[in-house]
Amino acid sequence: MNIEQHDQKLAQIFKALAEPNRLKIIRVLYQARREMTCGEVGEKLNISKSTVSYHFKALRLVGLTRTRRVAQEKYLSINQTAFQEYLPGFLATL
Repeated sequence: MNIEQHDQKLAQIFKALAEPNRLKIIRVLYQARREMTCGEVGEKLNISKSTVSYHFKALRLVGLTRTRRVAQEKYLSINQTAFQEYLPGFLATL
């Protein structure tokens, strides 16, 4: 990846993280240190499951999170590799 592509990816990541609820979702997932469902994240943040799902999609599209589906349930987790590559040390500041 050249520097221009890297900068473009960083801009997409910063845009996704500019939404406060998305930062809160990352914080909850990081502190839990495990996969969580949209419902669990929503309960922790007192926001609806659909709102969590909406914000989680934006985080997933830029590669900061992962989704694992089991039947009707989605399990959310942080993509540690992406944070290490693009925002080293960021998670420790949460």
